[in-house]
Amino acid sequence: VSDAENWFCECPKLYAGKLCQFATCEENPCGNGATCFPKSKRDAVCLCPYGRSGILCSDAINISQPSFSGTDVFGYTSFLAYSTIPNITFYYEFRLKFQLANRHSALQDNLIFFTGQKGQGLNGDDFLELGLRDGRVVYSYNLGSGTATIISKPLDLTLNIHVIHLGRYLQKGWLKVDDQKNKTVTSPGRLVGLNVFSQFYLGGYREYAPELLPKGSRFKNGFQGCIFDVQVRTSMNQEFKSPGNPEGHPNSGRSVGQCKDSPCSLIKCRNGGKCVESGSTVYCDCLTGWKGAFCTETVSVCEPEHVPPHLCKQGGTCVPLPDGYMCHCPLGTTGTYCEQG
Repeated sequence: VSDAENWFCECPKLYAGKLCQFATCEENPCGNGATCFPKSKRDAVCLCPYGRSGILCSDAINISQPSFSGTDVFGYTSFLAYSTIPNITFYYEFRLKFQLANRHSALQDNLIFFTGQKGQGLNGDDFLELGLRDGRVVYSYNLGSGTATIISKPLDLTLNIHVIHLGRYLQKGWLKVDDQKNKTVTSPGRLVGLNVFSQFYLGGYREYAPELLPKGSRFKNGFQGCIFDVQVRTSMNQEFKSPGNPEGHPNSGRSVGQCKDSPCSLIKCRNGGKCVESGSTVYCDCLTGWKGAFCTETVSVCEPEHVPPHLCKQGGTCVPLPDGYMCHCPLGTTGTYCEQG
């Protein structure tokens, strides 16, 4: 079926989507290793992996300044994961810049980066992390004998781009944010080495729930905005380098877009549907009564998504009529809705 610039397929029962490709996620329609999530009983959303965008994650995108969209409505964060940063046991320095999606995103509990031991969330789990809380930058690390934390002054939200420089030598850590004064801290206990094995996570976590991470790291949401020019060095006389192996290349990621790009500009939701974008992930949120990838299909009165649902009981089959529906009752039941024995 085609109209001027849009075409779609009329799908048989149990299938939906522009190409009739969705039988929810049982037959995963999403390409290129995307995470499939059922938006409803008949429609799926593809949460796109790093470097891909579009309804089915089939479009390649080039990312030079990653944009992160926080935690989406399905509970997943957008993130990038780089290989473990080597040699940060005794000394490291990080530099990075970020741009907030909006003022409100500075006030949430948002993760900027994390690396650590995966564990039971015990107090002895080593980790290193950076995040935003109540409009301030929070830098924390635990070398195994207690957590050290530095909290910056409130960010000046009139600045478009924020710059962070932080480091640690043995137990002593320091943080410099924008043109605020340098702040320092010394970690408690005797241990002086940071032993971390996980990948270096930027903007969010791969895990569905951040509760699985060490106790000290309590950033509940992913970052909202752009993080770029991330650089690290692990000795005083070394050059700064981008994380990753090869340098600057993440191992994986989810729902990460290119800063200032909008995937919604490329798709048209119909019939009052609203385009929702989350980094590189994009889908149509349809008004009641409509479904399909672009909200071009009507929800029949007998379908499970229909509001209100049909009332056929005891295995009665709903049969649509021009003005409503009737219930086709199985043997041994009767009544308008097969409710009587």
